[in-house]
Amino acid sequence: MTPYFFGYGSLVNRNTHSYPDARPAQLDGWRRQWVRTEGRDIVYLSVVQHPETRIDGLIAAVPGADWAALDKREYSYERHASGGAVVHDLTPAPDIAHYAIPADIAVTHGDHVILLSYLDVVVQGFLREFGTEGAARFFDTTDGWDTPILDDRAAPLYPRHQTLTEAETAVVDQHMDRLSVQIKERAETTFAARNF
Repeated sequence: MTPYFFGYGSLVNRNTHSYPDARPAQLDGWRRQWVRTEGRDIVYLSVVQHPETRIDGLIAAVPGADWAALDKREYSYERHASGGAVVHDLTPAPDIAHYAIPADIAVTHGDHVILLSYLDVVVQGFLREFGTEGAARFFDTTDGWDTPILDDRAAPLYPRHQTLTEAETAVVDQHMDRLSVQIKERAETTFAARNF
């Protein structure tokens, strides 16, 4: 049977990939977290086990169980068998995997940033799959908003960046205001794009 992946960040935005049979799903017992690592200026969006949390996401098929391209895209992540933790509407249930940054490469210090162009892509995906309430749940089930956000909208650094509508942009900005995130302008940082 064809396996599936569970995506909880940029993979929720169908414009960033062409995997077939994509459909909304949830992952039980995990919570999103912005994770810092050595040697990279931007944080990764990852998941950590959290028994009381269920997060929204998207599952999609991996034809021929050919994980190579997806493993390459998620190159710093480890692929984990999701077991029965994914809530979905497929019968019979396929094998499903999700990705997470290994705990042994995470650090708690550093001048890391979240790319706004990446955050925009993620939130656009959640808006299209789960509506405004789903976008709010994304922010509420993600930890690490003390990490500054680098405003690169005018010249996006994220290679899969998308153009957001005014309404989509307003939702992102509203939640950043609600969470009182720190915004850095490009001129304020010595961000090294080569580390992306």
